[in-house]
Amino acid sequence: MKSNLINFLKFPTLFTYKIIALSCPDLVEKIVKVVQIYAPGEYTPELKTSQKGKYSSVSITVSVTHIQQVDTLYNKLGNIEKVFMVL
Repeated sequence: MKSNLINFLKFPTLFTYKIIALSCPDLVEKIVKVVQIYAPGEYTPELKTSQKGKYSSVSITVSVTHIQQVDTLYNKLGNIEKVFMVL
């Protein structure tokens, strides 16, 4: 990810990712599993499902210590099966 985030963030900081995906029963667990690898901690993601149930969004706030960690999590979360986008 090429961005100017480093100019706006002071580390360590809390950073919220929003993941948009096709709904599946284990989506939250997959997201937490990936986050645990790169930023171990206790997480309480927020799950929202579309009105018809086809899509879900998961917001998770992570304590990050450097910009490379932010970029790595964007990439790894985006590689989860059924994920369309990470904001």
